[in-house]
Amino acid sequence: MFEIIIDTCVLVSALKSQLGASFRILSLLKSKKFRIHLSTALVLEYEDVLKRPELNLNLTTRDIDKLLDILCLLGEKHRIFYQWRPLFNDGKDDFVGELAINAQAQAIVTHNVKDFQNITNFGIKILTPKEFLQLIGEIK
Repeated sequence: MFEIIIDTCVLVSALKSQLGASFRILSLLKSKKFRIHLSTALVLEYEDVLKRPELNLNLTTRDIDKLLDILCLLGEKHRIFYQWRPLFNDGKDDFVGELAINAQAQAIVTHNVKDFQNITNFGIKILTPKEFLQLIGEIK
């Protein structure tokens, strides 16, 4: 099973369009082809970003809460005891890297590949949603 962290931008993309790789990843959550890893900080960021009205996601707060509940139900939860800061140029991304390191994730799946370059020093891949789907054999 592939161990991943899903960056917030992937969730936003998945909720904006059902046609892309990001949505496909969400649709495969129960497939056992991969496992997502979560921390309190990441779930709180998911909630904060997904509930921003300017995103025009056409979802109710209740819909977003249900999605977060599903992610929390299916994801492996981690408490972060050891911090690796600073990891990235944008300090707001450090908690994602810390989760990836602590969870021993194999990859961070993101559209913002350049933001996470330093994580490769820990043997963690940075993959776009499409690259991740190719890696697990879902698309060619």
